[in-house]
Amino acid sequence: MTAVTSNPTSAPAFCDGIQYFGDSFPEFDQYGKAPVIAEGETAIADPTDPSAAYQTLLYADALRYLTLQITGSKASGHPGGFASQAEAYAALVMLGHKNFVTEVGHHAPGFYSAMFLDRSLEDMGIETVQQMRDRFRERHGLLGHLSGQIPGLLAPAGPLGQGQHFAMAGAKLHPDKLFPFTVGDGGLGEPYIMSAFGHFHTAYPDVTNFLPVLVWNGYSQEHHSMVSILSNEQMIAYWRGNGFEEVVLINAKDFDDQNQPGDFVDSTAFSFNQRLEFTKAVLVAADKAARSALGGKLTVFIIKQLKGAGVHARGAKSHNLYGHHTLDNPDIVNALKARALPPAAWELVRTNCDRANGGPASKTVVTEFVLPLPDLGTLPLEEYAVGGDPKVSTTAMGKLVAYVGQTDPGYVVTNADGNEASGIANINQALKIIHPVEDPLYNQKPGGQVYEPLSEDACAGLAAGLALFGSRTLWCSYESFAINGLPIWQTVTQAMAELRRPTPSTITLFTAGALEQGRNGWTHQRPEIEAYFAAMTRNGNVFPLFPPDANSIQVCYEWGLSTQNKGIVITASKSPLPIRTTFEQTRQALRDGCLVLHESQGSQTIVFAVIGDMVLNPVFEAAKQLEAQEFGVRVVSVISPRRLYRPTDVAWEICSEADSGFLDEAGFDRCFGGDALIGVTGGASAMLEPIMLRSNAKRDTFAWKRGETTASPGELMALNGITPESLARRALQLLS
Repeated sequence: MTAVTSNPTSAPAFCDGIQYFGDSFPEFDQYGKAPVIAEGETAIADPTDPSAAYQTLLYADALRYLTLQITGSKASGHPGGFASQAEAYAALVMLGHKNFVTEVGHHAPGFYSAMFLDRSLEDMGIETVQQMRDRFRERHGLLGHLSGQIPGLLAPAGPLGQGQHFAMAGAKLHPDKLFPFTVGDGGLGEPYIMSAFGHFHTAYPDVTNFLPVLVWNGYSQEHHSMVSILSNEQMIAYWRGNGFEEVVLINAKDFDDQNQPGDFVDSTAFSFNQRLEFTKAVLVAADKAARSALGGKLTVFIIKQLKGAGVHARGAKSHNLYGHHTLDNPDIVNALKARALPPAAWELVRTNCDRANGGPASKTVVTEFVLPLPDLGTLPLEEYAVGGDPKVSTTAMGKLVAYVGQTDPGYVVTNADGNEASGIANINQALKIIHPVEDPLYNQKPGGQVYEPLSEDACAGLAAGLALFGSRTLWCSYESFAINGLPIWQTVTQAMAELRRPTPSTITLFTAGALEQGRNGWTHQRPEIEAYFAAMTRNGNVFPLFPPDANSIQVCYEWGLSTQNKGIVITASKSPLPIRTTFEQTRQALRDGCLVLHESQGSQTIVFAVIGDMVLNPVFEAAKQLEAQEFGVRVVSVISPRRLYRPTDVAWEICSEADSGFLDEAGFDRCFGGDALIGVTGGASAMLEPIMLRSNAKRDTFAWKRGETTASPGELMALNGITPESLARRALQLLS
């Protein structure tokens, strides 16, 4: 096969930007006469049909070519990993499966190529290869890793350990569809993938319609993968040992007729007949794996082929392009010429891709549509009398969570450390822990709605994944341990900020804060997580909420349920605390960011801006001391710090479902204006940033420093300098 550099007049318009066309392709007249996916059909009719294998091979080469063409156009990006499994991806699409997720963000250019070939990218104005080249790795274009804004792609992909959560979420919500997702062997050695599979399959044994596609290519990002030393038998045993009933493995080496060394070989180096045989085997195996997964068996499909097959380099050297890998680089040029297809082949591939699954992914995959949800009606809020008996905030919210779960059968609550330990046993009692062993004593049974693995990654992953795919969820955690699940939650909230459709906000409840964990010591005292959320708040769609009591938390949760495309973080104590607010006060605070809990007049005004609930106790004691000296004191409960930023501090305007609500200068002055201002939090001081940025008063902060074993919250606050005496003393110093 020879290649020409000019753009033939016969080339379809979408091919503008393709540099090299083949003048022929072997046996095209025999197997390329007509698209193997017939008009009106959604998949190939017979995976053993030689024409089906042939046209799947054309598709795989088209994917390799485009992947290298667009990455080479910017001398940047990652072609090698996707190239090694191009036949597997092509086979599953030709079989009609486009609800495809990936664990591997580095596969992005391959996925973009697939979305281009099936016309999905036309929804963002990309109609030619040249336009795809121009917008690759550019703003408002095709990001370096998959994001929530690319038409046809179900989920973002960046940090490892996330793709399987998205696939399992999709499978649970759509039992009639297959959710394949690629897993790189470089990340396979990490424990979270298999542990997540294990708990999910035990909890939902009938949900098997997700299909891991292991890309076993022998290499990680910069070296051999840790599982490259396994034999085929050991790899199969590994998956079987982790509960997979069906393991389908296709090894390119079994088809090699070029005597390539090593266990991992490149199928693009085979003779044409062997390339066709290999592709046919992949197609038949993919069909077997898909049918198995849809038929009730936990299944994995493994394609074993050398990393970089068919692109500019092999092994880890193919992982990414460097500055010298321009489209003039000899390695890039030679690889593009080797994969060049004639215009008629491009037209054939485009037609098959367009027809597969009933149309472009941007018009057919599940995340392109809003998932219908039951109407929740009016939540049964219970307003307690201000000044009445102390109540447990988390328990008050738990009653509402129970109502939501009973009203919405698809609602899922996740928790790794136990709801009972967080004062929300009422959730378990009403909704039941999902467990194969039914035991009323522990509120567990099959078919429950409370998902309790011991992994925060698995908790956050399923809850956030389901929310991204359109369902209502709640992730509960101890504040100290939630950090282990935050990477995927952060990924989802960023994706929600970019989505082209509304979806329920992902809501969390973080309990058992550091101040309650005195006797457990510093291992359970990690409120530094609040600094993480403080940073995320500037993203524009993340709202940390700090209700001061059991009335406020109910309204905060009610508001969260009414929102879309946001990350709502509710942090509250599990101890009985005074009722300080009415429902209407919190509704006002959710608009303005804060509410005034107490105000007195005096010679000068001292303002306490307080984040949290339990930490209000020493503040009110300090207020009494200062008022005894005839100073005026205003105690402000900061419930939604995000509202207190200036609009220019936050990237709200580029968020999907944008929220432009911020407290204006007059409102800020009414709440925080005074002669001295002290910010107080039992967590990270970063959460006080919006107040400290805007205030012109003499000011200071009291915040968490470190943990220690103590007998009481008061002793732990004292260790961190948060006492009535120190607060009052510092206020006087500021005034003087």
